[in-house]
Amino acid sequence: MFWSHSGYFLPAFIFKKIGRCSNIKELQINEEIREKEVRLIDVDGNQLGIMPTKKALEVAYERKLDLVLVAPNAKPPVCRIMDYGKYKYELSKKEKEARKNQKIINVKEVRMTPNIDEHDLKVKAKRAIDFLKNGDKVKVSVRFRGRELGHTDAGKEVLERFSELTSEYGVIDKHPKMEGRNMIMYLVPKTE
Repeated sequence: MFWSHSGYFLPAFIFKKIGRCSNIKELQINEEIREKEVRLIDVDGNQLGIMPTKKALEVAYERKLDLVLVAPNAKPPVCRIMDYGKYKYELSKKEKEARKNQKIINVKEVRMTPNIDEHDLKVKAKRAIDFLKNGDKVKVSVRFRGRELGHTDAGKEVLERFSELTSEYGVIDKHPKMEGRNMIMYLVPKTE
């Protein structure tokens, strides 16, 4: 018996069907397959035909392998004879390799005001250059307060000067655009 989120006890087989205990990627193997007839495929990918599940299990056991339900929605369902442990290991290796090869791009933000001094602008640009050298995307925002909102052209000039200072290491991905009280521009590292 398991305790459900609604406050009632549920038998284990109902709880498993809800999906709390089972992994979505898990396939039905051997005795878990409840179909009467299945289309059987051997290790080499050759079709052995449609047969009762018990006979398909016997064929799998004779070869000392597992019977795996690979297409449960097909008519009749398709089973394959394979080493299930080896199959799961290969899948986990592929997923690990895919995760290792993907590049994570972080977005770093640099904030300024429309009336920023030249020296402060250079300091912010130097910081953005460090982010770009690390391969990060940079979000540059100019925040307008009060009456500054009437002079958005000053913010655009600041962003243009900023892009000139960082032009050696980054290029504009998204041009300056107003979003609420902020004018935002995105820079990405230059590709060689």
